[in-house]
Amino acid sequence: MSSKVDEALSYEQARDELIEVVRRLEAGGSTLEESLALWERGEELAKVCRRWLEGARERLDAALAEEAEEGEGE
Repeated sequence: MSSKVDEALSYEQARDELIEVVRRLEAGGSTLEESLALWERGEELAKVCRRWLEGARERLDAALAEEAEEGEGE
């Protein structure tokens, strides 16, 4: 479940932290427990990014639909 802190992250902040998590996982050298914690954090950050992108898509779709409706009225 996402925390309030995660919900307050901007897309860019979540993306940058996710990139760092992936870099650390790919570098290896972590214990199994550390790797699992990083993976779980990465999953949460990916959800934050996905929510931001879905919201952006909805706004874009709404703007395009409004533009299309205005074009029909001419």
